[in-house]
Amino acid sequence: MSRVPSLALVALIAVAALSCGPSDSGKFTDYRAFTDHYQIRVSAMPMPPLAREPALFKLVIRDKETQEPIQGGEGLLYAETRQGVKAWDKLKPGQELGTYTAKLDFIVSGEWAMGLRFRRDSTHALEQADWMQSVLPDTSSIP
Repeated sequence: MSRVPSLALVALIAVAALSCGPSDSGKFTDYRAFTDHYQIRVSAMPMPPLAREPALFKLVIRDKETQEPIQGGEGLLYAETRQGVKAWDKLKPGQELGTYTAKLDFIVSGEWAMGLRFRRDSTHALEQADWMQSVLPDTSSIP
């Protein structure tokens, strides 16, 4: 009788171990940010961005409460290194509902502090999201 509970316990541990193993999370490289009123999904092409090569950022912005895409919003995507090197671009409407694009040219590789300021329209306050972004060396420096 004591073997049945121990076998069940071993099976339970095996299932738990498999569920904690490698997953497909490596496929999802989007950054997700939340402000008081918006949920934001940020992706870049290429990912990670390369220094001295333009990176196209796509932002999908939805109302945090209703999940509706935010059309006609305005905002700015910006970045800065510890040394004070800066990059920024105004958000432009994308092709899909609630989608915006911005292009940044990272001058140097390394860690960049990224930020986004966005509002639904001029009657709403700007809301901000911040994150860190690794930028790889440009491909021309690879022998």
